[in-house]
Amino acid sequence: MTSKIIPFFNYPVLYERQKKDLLPLIDEILSGGRYIMQKELENFESDLARYLGVKYALGVADGTMALILALKASNISPGDEVLVPSHTFVATAAAIAHVGATPVLVECDWSHLMDPSDLEHRITSKTKAIMPVQLNGRVAEMNEIKDVAERNGLIIIEDAAQALGAKFKGEFAGTFGVAGTFSFYPSKTLGGFGDGGAVVTNDSRIADSIRLLRDHGRHPSGEVMQWGFNSRLDNLQAGILGYKLKHYSKEIERRREIAALYHSSLDGLEALKLPPPPSDGDHFDIFQNYEIEANCRDELRAYLDVQGVKTIIQWGGKVIHQYPSLGLNKDLPMTELMSRRYMLLPMNTSLSNEDISYICEQILTFYRR
Repeated sequence: MTSKIIPFFNYPVLYERQKKDLLPLIDEILSGGRYIMQKELENFESDLARYLGVKYALGVADGTMALILALKASNISPGDEVLVPSHTFVATAAAIAHVGATPVLVECDWSHLMDPSDLEHRITSKTKAIMPVQLNGRVAEMNEIKDVAERNGLIIIEDAAQALGAKFKGEFAGTFGVAGTFSFYPSKTLGGFGDGGAVVTNDSRIADSIRLLRDHGRHPSGEVMQWGFNSRLDNLQAGILGYKLKHYSKEIERRREIAALYHSSLDGLEALKLPPPPSDGDHFDIFQNYEIEANCRDELRAYLDVQGVKTIIQWGGKVIHQYPSLGLNKDLPMTELMSRRYMLLPMNTSLSNEDISYICEQILTFYRR
């Protein structure tokens, strides 16, 4: 076994870098008893809305609840159908099911994102919405998806959990439809120290609805207006996220540097299919993940593990149509093929240039063998 270990995540190192700033902030919040829906949440929501150029940002308990609340506020209800890619975490489709609607799965394209050409033939009289999933820090071809939505009178609700700060033609992920959702799970590019999420929108009606839904259906006056949930972003996480948002541009810059290093070393290796490099025309990618496709994927992962390089396959290696108990459509050959080849290389700002060189060297050695 090698003495060099490159973990996939390295939370302790990332915490140590910010510890001296975070501890006083945490102490101030806790000492002041500001635990639920206090100024740190209000400030974070304002800062997030300003960053994305939207009118409203609302902090909620997690990314899954962000999706559920966005769907409910958009009047998606039992009997409706929502088009969603199979290549996503099960929570995306689960949110649709939890409001009583039916997820209808669609293909991904070469970028591992929703394939616009696979939408129209899946639309029925019950279809009410399209839910693109902006995976790995990249935005789908939203012009084409918006065209399909407009032609068919559908709304768009984005799952942008992995794409805060990513852009397509200068427009941020999460801002293309009636609502967009984000996750602040610790592994996200803007991650907290626990669960957290947000919904963003320019629609005042949707914003007002989510304010009620996230807090037991209560109006600020205290009057209960409807059935709701306990789904508030807690104030401590909001304070931490607000601090991190102020430094977020450096996080993105470093991830794009790492992606460029991977690309310069591995581009041209026929056994791999890499994501596009950082300089990619209309797309501004933030590289939440570095997802590749690999020949002999399982053998490559085993070899890298022996060399101390830890990799993962998203969601345990299954996409949504591969869970028989969910009973969803399975005619997705492109997604099926991709699911046998994709894997994630380490991508986080604890990595040094030397770490990336070592990872690439091991990959090249494996395929030369």
